[in-house]
Amino acid sequence: NKSCFSQRKAKAAWCFGQRQVSSGLCDELIPPTEETVEALTELLRSPGSPWALPPDCNSEDEQLRELAVQTPQVIQDSFIFSYFKSLRLVNKGVNEIDANLLKFPNLEELILSVNHISKINSTNLPPTLKVLELCGNEVDSLKDLCTPPPPELQHLGLGHNCRLGSSQEDYLTDAFWPKLISLDLSYNNFTDLLGLLFKLRTLKKLRVLVLQGNPLALMPGYRCFTIDSLPKLCALDDVNITPDERHWFLGVSSNPALLQQDVEMVVTIGKIRGIPNPVLSEDLESSPESPMVTYSYYVTYEFAKDEKIDDRDNTKVTASQNPGPAVLDTESPPTGPEAAASNEVTTPDVPMKLDLPSETVSVYSTLRKPWTETIECEYRKEHVAKDLVALKAYLLAGTTVAVVEEKIVSWPVIVTPVETPSKKGKGKAEKGKPEKGKKEKGKEEKEKGKPKEAGKGSNKKKKKSPSPEFQSDPPILKTLGSGHVNLQSLLAGESLLTIVCDFGVLITELRPQPSAVKEKDGKKGKNKDKKPKSGSGSALNRKALLSAKGKGKKQESPRGADSQTSQPVPLSVEFQIQRPKWESASQVLAKPKVST
Repeated sequence: NKSCFSQRKAKAAWCFGQRQVSSGLCDELIPPTEETVEALTELLRSPGSPWALPPDCNSEDEQLRELAVQTPQVIQDSFIFSYFKSLRLVNKGVNEIDANLLKFPNLEELILSVNHISKINSTNLPPTLKVLELCGNEVDSLKDLCTPPPPELQHLGLGHNCRLGSSQEDYLTDAFWPKLISLDLSYNNFTDLLGLLFKLRTLKKLRVLVLQGNPLALMPGYRCFTIDSLPKLCALDDVNITPDERHWFLGVSSNPALLQQDVEMVVTIGKIRGIPNPVLSEDLESSPESPMVTYSYYVTYEFAKDEKIDDRDNTKVTASQNPGPAVLDTESPPTGPEAAASNEVTTPDVPMKLDLPSETVSVYSTLRKPWTETIECEYRKEHVAKDLVALKAYLLAGTTVAVVEEKIVSWPVIVTPVETPSKKGKGKAEKGKPEKGKKEKGKEEKEKGKPKEAGKGSNKKKKKSPSPEFQSDPPILKTLGSGHVNLQSLLAGESLLTIVCDFGVLITELRPQPSAVKEKDGKKGKNKDKKPKSGSGSALNRKALLSAKGKGKKQESPRGADSQTSQPVPLSVEFQIQRPKWESASQVLAKPKVST
């Protein structure tokens, strides 16, 4: 048995040795550094492979990689340059187009967006170029591009080159671009709409035009004139032109004087919500010597400087954006009875000159309104702008909307008895004449018997009696909330922007009201002095009534109080700005309004 088992084991060991020899020979025939064409192609196409192309590559890149695997002997410099028809270099720091670009003889699309190119030498562009995109560069002149321009160019993108303006209109004619179909001049500084349209009429094959973001696009009749002036245009500012729209604007271009209208922007401010009650945060005594504190609230916003606004109000306001108070710096603060009257009269919405780093905007404010849970501003103002470049800069920068609290503390002025005879101008000379005083007293006693004359005398005394005068401290301003509003949608073509500015929930510090301590002190004073003053007694009674009412309210509706504290209302303002547009030709031709 052992011999049999041993023979079988020996035979199996011989077969295993033959297999190892054959596998070793195969390994020697195929080197480990080489792969088959099928294996390399699979590595290129597999998404998890380290040799896979990024997802943003086009089909030409994939074909070139596979061609390098299948026929590597074809891959040479001349073949690679002639293979590419599109070249895209976005945000790569390119500042010049040199002669090396001519190595691409079949190049049809060149995209060089978001670089630092200021001049374009057309001699370095391939003659086969059909698409040239230079958006977001620093191009300031088209002269070098048009000497001579690419003859086969169909799309020219020059958007977001802020240095381009109306001085370059002469290079946008059919003499330079006979085959141009699409033109992008968005977000530049073109201001002359009539001059630009006169040049663009020569482009017979132009079908797509983008002019949004230019100062001329802010005119109310911009779209009307452009559509009616270019009858073959199919799309304007990425919006298709419908037959109905072309019919509505028919005949507008025959009245170029209508473009002399000024640009109007209507600002509307609605409700203010979320301002806590200022009376609850302070403990004010109701004694004759205590001050009178008034609170008012208004909204401020920035707008581009208007040439038609008169600078009559030279009041300078220095308001900090911090929660702390800011004091008005005025040339002559109101005092006396005029200050008390000024608490009731609201100031008009004149622009206030702020100490801002830029002098391109003015700050406007709504009327002062007293505190309520929902303050109705009811503010609407039409701003007329003549400087379109400044208006564009304002829309790009946006505006700042703020809610301001104005606190005015008025102190009563106590008139001393020495000052009363000074009004008659007699002084101390009256002390030596007591007889006249007795005669006057006698006359007064006689007049008491006459009811009609007595009534007249009493009225005269009431008129002569001095009214309480108040002297006001400088107003204290406190910015409750401010935020930036983006207005770029109006520059992009939108006619209405409505937003609710949310500034968050205001946290108010409730000061402890020492009512209990004052009541104890008042009781002790009563025990000592049985005849207290009428003013102090009335003040304590008022406090007692207020505290009793407050306690009663808390006991009656504890759930309501908890619900209000658990759900505070955030500070918010309704802000709206509108740019009127012409909807049809009949709207303008019926009543033309031309600025003088």
